[in-house]
Amino acid sequence: MKRLLFVLVAGLALSAHADQPLWELGLGVGGLRLPHYRGSDQSHDLILPVPYAIYRGKIFRATREGARAVLLDGERFDFDLSLAASPPTRSVDNVARAGMPNLAASVELGPNLNVKLAQGPGWKVDLRLPVRAVVSVQSRPQQLGSTARPVINLDADWQGWDIGAQAGPLWASRANNAYFYSVDPAYATAARPAYQARAGSGGWRWTTGASRRFGALWVGAFVRWDSVAGAVFEASPLVRQRSQFTYGLAMSWVFAVSDERVAFDD
Repeated sequence: MKRLLFVLVAGLALSAHADQPLWELGLGVGGLRLPHYRGSDQSHDLILPVPYAIYRGKIFRATREGARAVLLDGERFDFDLSLAASPPTRSVDNVARAGMPNLAASVELGPNLNVKLAQGPGWKVDLRLPVRAVVSVQSRPQQLGSTARPVINLDADWQGWDIGAQAGPLWASRANNAYFYSVDPAYATAARPAYQARAGSGGWRWTTGASRRFGALWVGAFVRWDSVAGAVFEASPLVRQRSQFTYGLAMSWVFAVSDERVAFDD
């Protein structure tokens, strides 16, 4: 789920209503289960503090789309810079990667084109086309190639709940796929033969989430299904499971709200 805490909050904190506070701040707690990496048969189970941060500026925005800088905003499309992140995985905790280097946390940044496809009372469908460069987060950052993750996205209001769903394929460069799925000869074993990943398809992903405000209390949850079936790295010995679920639940108490209000329809 590669946008760990911020997506758990800002990615589910749907705010598709006009006349909103410029900013809101809160703090809470969340539970999250996610695989060590896509294709792993082991998962992290985490209980974490969850910051709630919403900002509805003309250029910088931190809302359901995540943190982004809007460069062009039109009737049918907008263009922005988007950010994503993934947590680290220690190889000592993962049987498939035992004896291999750890997977560092990473940050993704790049342009994103959003095209509005359809809209009605309380709902809209758009096409999102993010392309991001990936860099590891460590003492000596490493360039980890790039990703492209187009999705069809649905946002809707239903009986006071904000509902979101999106699905689409994933692609990655050779460097990115190799970081997660290649096995250098130095780390090959009888049960883990050497393998070199190449650029191309990374399978499919489907995500749905819901959130709601009850006064100052915000609650949100999501479920994501990932499949690496048909991916160019499917034959990697590090792929132990071809589909998996990620899910999380969070709640936050909103303790500060801006007096300034803005017309906002995200």
